[in-house]
Amino acid sequence: MSERFRRLLPDAAEGLSAEDIAAVLPAPPPGDRPFLAANFVATADGRATIAGRTGPIANRADYELFHALRARFDAVMVGAQTVRVESYGPMQPRAILVSRSLDVPPDVGLLKALENRVIVLTPSQDAELEPCNAEVSYLRERELARAMRRLRAEHGVDSVLCEGGPQVLANLLAAGAVDELHLVIAAKLASGTTPLTILTGPPLDPPIDLRLVSLHESGGYLFVRYGL
Repeated sequence: MSERFRRLLPDAAEGLSAEDIAAVLPAPPPGDRPFLAANFVATADGRATIAGRTGPIANRADYELFHALRARFDAVMVGAQTVRVESYGPMQPRAILVSRSLDVPPDVGLLKALENRVIVLTPSQDAELEPCNAEVSYLRERELARAMRRLRAEHGVDSVLCEGGPQVLANLLAAGAVDELHLVIAAKLASGTTPLTILTGPPLDPPIDLRLVSLHESGGYLFVRYGL
């Protein structure tokens, strides 16, 4: 049986499904680039991984909303390091693999699944992935803001869901390409001496203000949707 969500804001509602929440997304493309939402999970003390993985942080509701959101977007963007760690698997939307070196083994789930269609976004002008089962094309572009425009113009991608990692999110923010942040706050504490958070890099000056769009709860987890 599917998990139920409680909407706390903007107006209270009970018994919502993950599909109900995802149904309002995505927004129309802003200008000449795709609409982009970043989807991340973190513990209550801000850790984005436990033992190097996001899986131990999630609950069933997070899993269901994660897949419901994917189904609403044209493409899922993910960095090479996240793929090397999480592997991924078959997915219906196109995948956008962000990598400088293209050092991603062909046996990770994203590249192993025959039905996957992968756009490799890279600044490299000649490097290629090792031969793999997935259908692979290349978007070679050094400037990320221009790459986002090319995704829409050349590949027909009107909406992108970014699932990691922290460096990819930092680069997208610097390029002005992020429209929303979907943050799952897990009812867990993890601690750690060198914690990974959802965003990496130098301090943002000034910090980026977020606008609360909606807030849901399920199993003690908070599902926050912010606009930028």
